[in-house]
This record gives sequence, C-alpha cells and structure tokens, in this order.
Amino acid sequence: MIRFLYNEMTTEETQQFLQSIQQDWTLREAFERLKQSKDCLDSSVASPRKSTVNAILQYAELPEGVTH
Repeated sequence: MIRFLYNEMTTEETQQFLQSIQQDWTLREAFERLKQSKDCLDSSVASPRKSTVNAILQYAELPEGVTH
C-alpha cells in the first residue's frame, strides 16, 4: 500500500493492487485509512520558531572556540 501511495509500483503491480482493493472491502478500508494519514502528514509542514532560527544564525556567527 505504501509503495502504491508513493508511486513506487510497476504498472503490473499497480493494476493488481487496484483490482485487489476493488474486490476486497477490508483491504480498501485499510488503504483509505493509510491514504488519509499520509495526506494529513503531507499537509502539515512544521517550521521552527523564528527565535530558534535566529539563535542558530547567531551561533553560526561566533568565532571558533567561543560558546555560550
């Protein structure tokens, strides 16, 4: 299922998988739950706080051997 979601199946495997989820309702439900989870993860993009980025940039500007 994961290989299908990430387009990593061959054409033959894809055809077999699609046929399988059309015939097996349990498999179809499991696939739909997995797809929803993937979609949710794909839509949530985490970014660091601005203060974190600034702290890293300030640290990068310190001369070698100097630490906080």
